[in-house]
Amino acid sequence: MFLLRKLGIAVALFGALNAGAFSQSWVIGPFARPSSGNPVITPNPASSFDDPIRHAPVHWEALHTFNPAAIVRDGKVYVLYRAEDDTGEMQIGMHTSRLGLAESNDGIHFTRSATPVFYPTEDAQKDREWPGGVEDPRIVESEDGTYVLTYTQWNRKTYSVGIATSRDLTHWTKYGPAFADAAHGKYADLKYKSAGIVTELRNGRLIAARIKGKYWMYWGEGVIHLATSTDLIHWSPVEDHQGKPVELLHPRAGHFDSSFPETGPPPVLTKAGIVVIYNGKNAAADGDPALGPSAYAAGEALFSADDPSHLVTQADTPVLKPELPYEKTGQYAAGTTFAEGLVYFHDQWLLYYGCADSLVAVAIAGSNK
Repeated sequence: MFLLRKLGIAVALFGALNAGAFSQSWVIGPFARPSSGNPVITPNPASSFDDPIRHAPVHWEALHTFNPAAIVRDGKVYVLYRAEDDTGEMQIGMHTSRLGLAESNDGIHFTRSATPVFYPTEDAQKDREWPGGVEDPRIVESEDGTYVLTYTQWNRKTYSVGIATSRDLTHWTKYGPAFADAAHGKYADLKYKSAGIVTELRNGRLIAARIKGKYWMYWGEGVIHLATSTDLIHWSPVEDHQGKPVELLHPRAGHFDSSFPETGPPPVLTKAGIVVIYNGKNAAADGDPALGPSAYAAGEALFSADDPSHLVTQADTPVLKPELPYEKTGQYAAGTTFAEGLVYFHDQWLLYYGCADSLVAVAIAGSNK
């Protein structure tokens, strides 16, 4: 609780200003930024890495460090963050992305590995990951301690959700697209991204949850969908009566997600149901007037624990939105608080998010488990 005491005033103020979002007990939050320490990860132009494809050194985190996954391991918070090098054209998506690893004793002050731990290389996934790279991770822990990573494979032509596993967060095994084998190859050519596997809190750690004998994953940008798995590696979209992926969350006119919703960090199975934190993009017209056009803010929705496809309720206002200068300046100047990492640490919720596609920051909430 040491961090929360420092944040008492900020939490109270944020809660007062956003009473509508937090009037329901199911919501995780309110979130408040720590009084110091943010952003927690920033670019380091000096970092160098001998790229196995280029066969030359690259400044792998020179331009941007953003969109983080997070996990608790051995009493520390570990963050896997997307890092963009200084190759390619100066526009979004045209640099090569790799994943860096950072660790922290308090969730705010991080020590980084000198080189990336996950990246395109001469393997079976090269054609899907080069030259764009590996982007926007989410991570969960399985019952046996294996870490399961969902991430975007981007070759600058098409994209998909890739699956990888590790026992130590450093050495990884890639399995390719999540839906590669689903429905006899029906989804082999589908473009899809942003996938969070449902977790539940066990002994202070978020562990992949089984519901009705299956694992569940919320996925998608534009509309949020659902998929199931028996092994956390091979996934099948849940389909409607027309054989199309079920649609669970849609754009809402006048709201922060008026342009579209996009899956955020791994959802959490709670006593109230499945809490899905997601990212909403505001529309240029007919959006939330409190946000700028095309800004991204984080919201929450509640789904039934017995039926993960059933939406119970949805918060009208965001739980985190771009407010500070570092959240509104960078390569995405419209502003983002793009949530991808959520952990439960020292009896608090820590939400890690990307700022304007350029930096990593954290927001903190007290326990409501």
